[in-house]
Amino acid sequence: MAKPIDIVVPELGDFSDVEVIELLVGPGDTVATEDGLITLETDKAAMDVPAPESGSIEQLSVKVGDTVNSGDVIGTMIPLGDAPEEAAVEEPAGEPAREPAVAVSSSDESAPPAAAVRSLDVPELGDFADVEVIEVHVKPGDEVEVDDPLVTLETDKAAMDVPAEAAGVIESVSVAVGDKVSKGTPLAMLATAGDVAPRAPAPEKPDDRGTPAVETPEAAPAAAAPPRPDRPATTGTLPPVNEAGFARAHASPSVRKLARELGVDLVSVKGSGPKGRVLHDDVKAFVKSILSGAVPAPGAGGLPKTPVVDFAKFGEIEHEPLTRIQKIAGPRLQASWVNLPHVTQHDLADITGLEERRNELKGPARERGIRLTPLAFVLKACVSALKAFPKVNASLAEDGENLVLKRYVHLGFAADTDQGLVVPVIRDADQKDVYEIAAELGELSALAREGKLKAPQLQGATFTISSLGGIGGTAFTPIVNAPEVAILGVSRSSMQPVWDGEAFQPRLMLPLSFSYDHRVIDGAMAVRFTTYLGEALADVDKLLEAIP
Repeated sequence: MAKPIDIVVPELGDFSDVEVIELLVGPGDTVATEDGLITLETDKAAMDVPAPESGSIEQLSVKVGDTVNSGDVIGTMIPLGDAPEEAAVEEPAGEPAREPAVAVSSSDESAPPAAAVRSLDVPELGDFADVEVIEVHVKPGDEVEVDDPLVTLETDKAAMDVPAEAAGVIESVSVAVGDKVSKGTPLAMLATAGDVAPRAPAPEKPDDRGTPAVETPEAAPAAAAPPRPDRPATTGTLPPVNEAGFARAHASPSVRKLARELGVDLVSVKGSGPKGRVLHDDVKAFVKSILSGAVPAPGAGGLPKTPVVDFAKFGEIEHEPLTRIQKIAGPRLQASWVNLPHVTQHDLADITGLEERRNELKGPARERGIRLTPLAFVLKACVSALKAFPKVNASLAEDGENLVLKRYVHLGFAADTDQGLVVPVIRDADQKDVYEIAAELGELSALAREGKLKAPQLQGATFTISSLGGIGGTAFTPIVNAPEVAILGVSRSSMQPVWDGEAFQPRLMLPLSFSYDHRVIDGAMAVRFTTYLGEALADVDKLLEAIP
């Protein structure tokens, strides 16, 4: 006879008497390991209680509105290997019965001692949330060492690996490619080294079971997960996702996952649950109403659509996919361009003296392992200009009525990589001399090209510089990297005749393109800023001063 096991509430940290706000399964439902069973809500977040095994739900002993604590039994389930519909294999007459290949009963005294199992979670990601999993490196049964990569995550600026915090054997994997994770999201369960008992691989869920699998938005373990179908095309029907609003929406993790898979912006969905919580049925009803045309898509008609053209009618074509960074950065750039009233101020800076002095110093700097580039001096001059014009180093508050003035200077710079532009950040640039800035500029550029930048190295910029001087160009219009309010574009310097009052003199001139948010910076301030910047670039001795 099948031996049911208890479903236990996992460790909830400092929380107690946590409310059950949604039941995701019912008696008779079939679930996979880590499928969500019920949803709990604390005063800070919602979380799903996952299935400890694959199998069928026998009964749940809680209902919506109940409160639970760590270790509470909320029901029972029959593990897959003990399911009653799995008929025992008859042994040939005269032969002793064989032992089952996998012991799944929790009460079997002859089973090996349980391994010490711990959860491997997403570490601190800084300001990033709902970061996409683009690669899963492990599967159940894999042995890992400390710092071995578990998954690769990608933000709008870079990709990063999440390393194992301990050595051992992977028991289960709770995410799949395409999932969104944040700090604290469980990635896998690990049996730590030294405590691992030998075990056979978990049996796959049969296809011919009498009870259909429950439709749940939680992902099955990566090893057994089928290829994820492409998201259904909803262009022109469902609105784009407002990431900031999505992060604040009142919904459980499983509802958020369902919304992500369907391309639904939770900001647009009216919740029918307690305290306005968005439920699974709310998301499904919203999609049906949009696709059926019963209600117009939120935001529809806000911007005219560009024409759709069948280019193959005019000649041979081929398709080349955008890089991951382009796919993510594109909508953000468009949002900044549409929402910020951009103006660009073009100017020229005389860097004749700067280049003469830099050429004298770059040899000794190279002996110290520092590549003293013109961009290092531009960054140093920007520090001085931002101190003189603090509004350029600010951000517009969300209420649109206040400025957030920052007492620190973190400079972002656009780095060219095979995947597209990324923007590493030199933190506390106002506390570093030009040699320190040049050294960090080289280090971060190398990490960007190798795809090894970490989250903190991509966050917190107060002002960004995009230098195309090494490639060419005379001027361009860089897009402000919101929520910053300005960005400096630098093109290739060239020798030009400049009138000194008596004759034309050959001077090395550097083109500057200063784009700004006109809600914060007006034209007079913009031209004063570029004029000051040009003067700072001409004062080489001040740029070379050591930081006290």
